[in-house]
Amino acid sequence: MDFSLPPDLQSLRERVREFVDARVIPAEQAIVDEDRAGRDDTLRALQAQARGVGLWVPHLPAEYGGKDLGPMGMCALFREMGRSPVGARVFNCDAPDQGNMDLLLKSASVSVRERWLRPLIDAEITSAFCMTEPAPGAGADPSNLRTTASRDGDDWVIDGHKWYSTGAGKASFLIVMARTSDDPRSGASMFVVDRHAPGVEHVRDFETLAEPLLVHREAEMKFHSVRVGDDAVLGEIGEGFLLAQKRLVPARLTHCMRWLGWADRTLDLCRTQLATRVSFGKELMHHQAMQAMIAQAALDIHSGNLMTLHCAQMLQDGKDREARPYSSMCKRHVAQALCRILDDAIQMHGGAGYSDDLPFAQWYRHARAARIADGPDEVHTMVIARDWLRGRLNLLV
Repeated sequence: MDFSLPPDLQSLRERVREFVDARVIPAEQAIVDEDRAGRDDTLRALQAQARGVGLWVPHLPAEYGGKDLGPMGMCALFREMGRSPVGARVFNCDAPDQGNMDLLLKSASVSVRERWLRPLIDAEITSAFCMTEPAPGAGADPSNLRTTASRDGDDWVIDGHKWYSTGAGKASFLIVMARTSDDPRSGASMFVVDRHAPGVEHVRDFETLAEPLLVHREAEMKFHSVRVGDDAVLGEIGEGFLLAQKRLVPARLTHCMRWLGWADRTLDLCRTQLATRVSFGKELMHHQAMQAMIAQAALDIHSGNLMTLHCAQMLQDGKDREARPYSSMCKRHVAQALCRILDDAIQMHGGAGYSDDLPFAQWYRHARAARIADGPDEVHTMVIARDWLRGRLNLLV
C-alpha cells in the first residue's frame, strides 16, 4: 500500500495548488462581486489562463483536452481546486457540469455529444441535472419520481415539475429524469432536453440559505409536453436509476474532494487568530478548548482524505457497485466535517467570525447544503448500516 503520488501527478498537483494560491484566491472577491453584478470578466480571464497552462478540464480523456486522470488523479487535483469556493469553476471542473460531462461521454448518442459536449467542455455553455422534485415527488427517495415521459409516435413527451435544478435557469441543456414505466427498478429514464425547447418553463430561481454564486443558483422548472426524439435518451430506456447511481457515486466523491480542500484551507486560516489573539492571559492556541477544536478538525480532514482515496481507488479498479457504501461513508463524514470545521472557525474568531469581515459565515451558508445535496446524511447512514448488516461492508480493508 503506497500513499505517495506518482511524480507526474505530484507535479500536476503542485501546479494546480500554485495556480489557486497565486491567481484564484486573490481574485475570489472580484469574481463574487462581478457575479452579483451579472458579469464574469475576472472568471473568464482566469479560465483562459488555466487553459493556457494546460490545466483545463484535466478530468476528461485526452481526446477532449484532458489528462485522463481517473478517480485517483481527480482526488489529487480537485482537493487543491476546492480550496477556493470558485476554484473548480476556474478549471471547468465544477458541479453539475463536471458530472454531466462524464454522463454524456459514457451514455449520450453521437448527435447529443456533437451538439452539447464540446461547447460544455469549452465553457461556452452550462448544463443542469433535473432529478429532484417538490413533495410528493422525488427527493431522498427517487422511487417517488412523478415526472413522466410518454411515447407519442416517434417522440417522447415529458411532463413534470422539478426544483433544486442547480443552474437550470441559465443552462443551455438539461438532463431530465422521468418515469417511463411503473417498474420499480427499470421505470425511469434520462433525457437530454434543450433548455429553450417549447414547453420548458423556468418558474424561478429561489432563494436559499446561501447567496447565489456562479452557476449555483437553484431553479424551479416545469415541463409542459416537451417533445424529444430517441437520440435524446441517455443510455437505454429504463436505465435512469442505473445511470443515476453511476453518476452520483463518483459525483459524491468529487464533492468530497473539493470539500476537503475547503476544510483544510479553513483550518489554515485559523492559525493566525489562534497564535496571536490573547484571551485570559494566554494565546488562544494554549487553551485546551481551542486545541480540542484543532485536533478534531485535523482528525476529520485526515480521515476524510483516506476514505476518499480508498473509495476512488475502488472506482478506478472498476468496483463501482462495491464502492457505493464507501461513497456514502465519505459523503456523510466529509459533509459533516466541513460544516463542523466552519462552525468551529466562526467560534474561534468570536464576533469577527460571525461577521462578513471574514469568509467563514458566508462559506458556512454554502457548506450547509452539503449535508442534504446528493443524498441527506440520514440516507447515507441507512445505506452504511444496511450494507454492514448484509455483510457487504468490510471495515478493515
